Order: sequence, then structure tokens, then C-alpha cells
Amino acid sequence: MADNTASPLTSPTASPFHRALKSVLSVGRELLAKQKGVPKLVAGSAESLTALCQELLNHRGEASGLALAEEIAAAYSELGEAQKLQFLLSLANDFTVDPQGVVESAARYRDDPSQDNLEQIAHAVEAPRKKLFRRINMAPEGTRTLVALRGDVLALSREYPELKGLDSDLKHLFVYWFNKGFLDLRQIDWSSPANVLERLIEYEAVHEINGWEDLRGRLTDDRRCFAFFHPAMKEDPLVFVEVALTKEIPHSISPLISLERESLPADECTTVVFYSISNCHPGLAGISFGNFLIKNVVKLLAEEIDTLKTFVTLSPIPRFRNWLINTDLSELVTEEMAEKVRAPLGKVVEVEVRDALLRLCAHYLLNVKHGDGLAFDPVSRFHLGNGASLHRLHWGADLSHSGKTQSAGIMVNYLYQIPKIEENHEEYFNNRKINASTSLVRLLS
Repeated sequence: MADNTASPLTSPTASPFHRALKSVLSVGRELLAKQKGVPKLVAGSAESLTALCQELLNHRGEASGLALAEEIAAAYSELGEAQKLQFLLSLANDFTVDPQGVVESAARYRDDPSQDNLEQIAHAVEAPRKKLFRRINMAPEGTRTLVALRGDVLALSREYPELKGLDSDLKHLFVYWFNKGFLDLRQIDWSSPANVLERLIEYEAVHEINGWEDLRGRLTDDRRCFAFFHPAMKEDPLVFVEVALTKEIPHSISPLISLERESLPADECTTVVFYSISNCHPGLAGISFGNFLIKNVVKLLAEEIDTLKTFVTLSPIPRFRNWLINTDLSELVTEEMAEKVRAPLGKVVEVEVRDALLRLCAHYLLNVKHGDGLAFDPVSRFHLGNGASLHRLHWGADLSHSGKTQSAGIMVNYLYQIPKIEENHEEYFNNRKINASTSLVRLLS
């Protein structure tokens, strides 16, 4: 297992660009130290960090500005929780648009709809903090800092709604900065850098990885892991998917992740099972990577191993029990049965309760929608939007604590049929049609 924790700027194999950036930064730090009037950073102080941001916003020197951005990025990570909140509120309130400027530029455009006046409107409606973020992003750790900053904003925005504009500006920038064209798809295996492997353990969000032996079992010949990386966060995955190569569609999660299982030669496998997909950074919520990841991996594996014919997920249904508990089920089951299906899942489940739960789950996946007509369940929404179809429900597939409390132990296969992926995608978004197997639809009858 290789270890590669060096910074891109200090690594002996650093690219010419990174070596040049290191040189510019070195000069910039010297220039910045000599400049008069630049606010001095007080460690852990939101007020002094805000002053540095104001300086960067108005700064003209490129090298010294880069050094200033580097200092701001480093300082943000050192703030305590209270100071971090104060700083975020300052960004929201003190670096926002000037309402009077927007009104005046709109009035000028109304009287004279010229290109110059249109550009003045565009300038007026952009909050100064977006320019600030673009400048911070130029620093070596700038992108990572801004992703962490948005994660903090999202965690606080319900309690502090004034932060929502800050979130909107960052998301708008991230949509461009994390465009699919910038992403690098890599397979992660046991020879990958140690810091990348550590992050898999840290970020796994669906089926916990219990240490190095567990991780090693998920990276054998019949197990694969693929991730998207961004050039500005080179050893830090954005999203990763874990894959099992099998001879059949699995009925439960435990055989896929068990350390006791017998490994199969990859060329004897016929089925690809996507059993876990993890988004690694809360600050990138709402920036879609997983759809490109799944489709790319389907094509890559189909080209690599010609025996692979079936591509499915084994997915949780994370909001199913919450829906059961909070929904009027009177038109779907009797009052007595409603009480039983809402009860915590025990070690022994009556056949009638099992069958009712499977019917209700099929109803939930096929018929329960958001106001936009798309699937209510977030995992279903994701895979159907990718062009998959609902394939099969599996009772008792995940009897972990989270599996029972979220999905009543049920898991579902979403089927990716390569020739139909784009057609299913179009039907789902254009006609709100959910494609499903006959066996799953029959559960409703």
C-alpha cells in the first residue's frame, strides 16, 4: 500500500504548473510582508479574517493576492465554531449586493436597453463575495476550503436563513468548477495511496467499513471501487461507488461485504452489483456526480470483462419507514395491519406483515412522488434519473440497525440495461414514467 501524503506543491513529482505556482507564492509572500496597510491576521479571529477578505477583494497585485488568498484559506480552518459563524454572517451581510445599485442599473437599462447597460445589471446583481470566492479559489487549498465553508453554511442555514444567499452563490460557482469535464475517474485498489484508502473508510456512508481488513476485502479481484477526483483536490475523492462482481443478482447485502466469503475470478462473473455510493463532502450537496460515475463505470466494466451482462444495484430505501409512520395508510391496508407494519421490525415477522410491507414498499417506490412528479425516495430518484429501472424487492436483505429502522430490512435492485439507459432517463424526466419489472408491479395487485 503506497503512501503519498505530500502536497502537490512540495511533491518531488510536482507538475511544472505546481512548481511555477510554488515559485509565485514564494515571491507573493515576500511582497505581501513588505506592503503597508495590509490588515494583520489575528489567529482565530473572525473580525480580522473579514478584514483580510475585504483586502483581497480590492487587492491588485497577482502574486501578493495569491499569497493573501492562501492565508485566508488557512485561517478559516483555524476558526472556532462561534468565530466561524460570525465570519459566515459577515460574508452574508457585508459582502452582498447593493440594492440601490441594482435598482439604478435596471432603470438605466429600461431607458436604454444597450449591451453596456445590460452588463451593468449583471455586475450589480452579483454579490462581491463571488469575486472574493473566485480569488480564494486560486490558492492551493482554496477549493477545499470553499467546499468545507459551504458544508458549514448548509449545516447552519436552517437556524440562520440569512446564510441562504451565501449557499446560493457558492453552489452557482461549484456547478462550473466541478463540471464533468474537470473530473477524473479512477479505480481505487489496495495499491492506491494510503490517504485515499483512509478516506474511503472515513467517507463510507451506506455500509460502514470496519478497518483495514474490511476495506481490503472490498478491493479484491471480484470487488471494485471507482471514484471521481477533481484536480484541485487530487487525493480526496468527491464521490465513490463500491462494486461487487457476482454470478447472480444478490438477495442480501451481507454476502457482498462479508469477510468470510469466497472470492471469485473476475472472468467467471456475469453480474455487476453497485452496492454502495457515497458522496464525500457535505459542501458539494446538490452538485451531481453520481449519475456520471455509475454510467461511466457500467461502460468501463462492460468493455473490460465481456462476461458481464447484468448491471444492478442493491440499494437501501432510506425513507420508507418514515413514510409508513407518517402517512395515512387507510386506503392501502386495514387499521390493524397499519399498526403492525409501523411497529419496529422484530426477529420474527408474520408472513402477512411481511407481504404487506413488500406491497407497501412497491407502492411507495412506484406511486409516491414529489410535487414535481418525480420519485419521493432520494435513492430511487437518483437511479431512475440515471436511466435505471425498478427491478426486484428483497425481504430481509439488510438486517442491520439502520436497515431495519430506515427500510424495514428491505432492499431493492435498480437495473441498468445499457441499451435502455438513455431512453429510460428521457421517459422519466419528460413523461414522469417509472419503468419497473412485471414482478415488482405485480406486488400491487
